[in-house]
Amino acid sequence: MRIAITGAHGQLGQAVMAALADQHDLAPLGHGQLELADPATADQIAATGAEVVIHAAAYTNVDGCARDPLLAYRVNGLGTRYVALGCRRINAALVYISTNEVFAGDGRRPYFEDDPTGPINPYGQSKLAGEQAVRELWPRHFIVRVAWLFGGERNFVRTVLRLAANSPAGGLRMVADEIGSPTYAPDVAAGLARLITTDYYGTYHFVNDGMCSRYEFAAEILRRAGIDTPLHPIRLRDFQRDSTPPPYTPLANVAGAALGITFRPWQEALEAYLARLRREASLP
Repeated sequence: MRIAITGAHGQLGQAVMAALADQHDLAPLGHGQLELADPATADQIAATGAEVVIHAAAYTNVDGCARDPLLAYRVNGLGTRYVALGCRRINAALVYISTNEVFAGDGRRPYFEDDPTGPINPYGQSKLAGEQAVRELWPRHFIVRVAWLFGGERNFVRTVLRLAANSPAGGLRMVADEIGSPTYAPDVAAGLARLITTDYYGTYHFVNDGMCSRYEFAAEILRRAGIDTPLHPIRLRDFQRDSTPPPYTPLANVAGAALGITFRPWQEALEAYLARLRREASLP
């Protein structure tokens, strides 16, 4: 198939490119080719002649979104509307990458795909606006929510490793009451490669199996990397930032699993990523 990929140079976009390159004709669209907030995005999407469009591009700086909610809405909300209109013009299936932050984070179990949303910050609100635009404008869609992505050049795993390499005398502090689903970008890409061969349109949660706090995630990163750095738990309220993250947003992969698309435990995915970093000499 001919597949257009927005955000092709981002963390997930690069993983998708690698997963699809051998079997499909790809049309990568990076930030230099596409300005999402511009209505001309619809024309550019249509011009690709794609059979499938994977819309991975977004304004993902959650603190930046909190500082400028209008920009977040223009890029993630209106921008996705333009992508959906472009897909409608050429009858292309649309894969919209969304986020765990469309949920309020006040539940007591992992969120199912059809659970009510209720974002509590501008990033989540802007991504939900994108979901609503996709559902309103184009029935041939897959909305795929991901969470706590790692696998590229900038992510929580690399941040923890960088902080540990320059750790203050007292060690590191990590939030212990924000719970989510760590997710390896290449695993998501492999799932997308299977999903786009179906016509089971709808909403999906593509995350690695299991859940943990940021503190537990950091502890596992340090343990598997063989780094002996003191780690101290703190609470969300003690970590000052512009955005307010939802405290509990593990995602349950129910719809994907029904199609046979399942994901390994996040700990195994983390080990695979650390092994890759070792091969690339980013880790000893």
